[in-house]
Amino acid sequence: MMHLTYLEAAVVGLVQGVTELFPISSLGHNVLIPALVGGSWATHLDVASPESPYLAFIVGLHVATALALLVFFWRDWVRIIGGFLSSIRNRRVETADQRLAWMIVLATIPVGLVGLVAEHPFRVIFGKPIAAAVFLTINGLILIAGERYRSRASLAADKRAAVTWEAELVMAGGRPAGPPDRGQPDRGQPDLGQPYRRQPDQGRPDRGQPAHARTRASSHAEQADAIASDRRVSAAGYGKAIVIGSSQILALLAGISRDGVTMVTGMTRGLSREDAARFAFLLSTPVILAAGVLKIPDLFGPLGNGIHGQILVGSILSFVGAYFSVRFLVRYLRTRTLYPFGIYCVVAGLACVVYLGFIK
Repeated sequence: MMHLTYLEAAVVGLVQGVTELFPISSLGHNVLIPALVGGSWATHLDVASPESPYLAFIVGLHVATALALLVFFWRDWVRIIGGFLSSIRNRRVETADQRLAWMIVLATIPVGLVGLVAEHPFRVIFGKPIAAAVFLTINGLILIAGERYRSRASLAADKRAAVTWEAELVMAGGRPAGPPDRGQPDRGQPDLGQPYRRQPDQGRPDRGQPAHARTRASSHAEQADAIASDRRVSAAGYGKAIVIGSSQILALLAGISRDGVTMVTGMTRGLSREDAARFAFLLSTPVILAAGVLKIPDLFGPLGNGIHGQILVGSILSFVGAYFSVRFLVRYLRTRTLYPFGIYCVVAGLACVVYLGFIK
């Protein structure tokens, strides 16, 4: 049997952790990187092969990525699970946490059912390098179009989220920031309908405070912002949640990002970019975890023989990459757009099509 090397495990593990949460498709990169490197990488890391040890390796990476999300959002999941259990106990749904819990449950059902039936054929048929490059290009176009043609409702939601974030900073002992990502530098009351470029000092606790006080104030503001975001998302309703969750089905195609299409769908349904991103991360957690847990037997079967050490190394790096990626993205998407990720996907996808289809 062919075995993964520790170098392959380390590289792919880190790439998986980062690209699973960045809207640039982890599966697409897991297909394209081995094809671009060639040699033993292309043989060992063939996601379309039903007998490759790569499949058992991917299971470990998925579990590690999901654990990183659970660690980062642990406070949110405590509230959400508490809301779910209390709604069952009381036999009614009243609070924001209860509504959000059931929204996540309902939004996960479509992708869960389709994944059980179609994951294998989709992986075998579409898990090819050229197909992944084409879908990566399409993913980039989706991200760009999602930003370019945002609805008025989504832009208005950005405005409300910006005002909430500024208020939370002030309440936490920080300084007013002016609204994130809406326009020009603050001149009195900002025009939140325009793109905003945050100034270096804005959105951060007062520079005159001690470092530990600034850190504590920022942490309190972010916790309050998370609760406010979940409340806004819970007000969207079950219908929108199902539509947003169903968009994850597209991620069965190597090259289409689960979080990317979920964010764009959320914005088309009227969510702010920040809320769409948070909801995407919350939705992806049970899906990624279930995908890993359901295939854990592969780790202890023939496919996992001889690569348990490589799986451990890759999983640790995947956890680290995923944790710091989501930490970065939660803050980044509060003030920035999806354009850079869309441009990257289009350029990388087209370059891979040309190289793999006409040069290599």
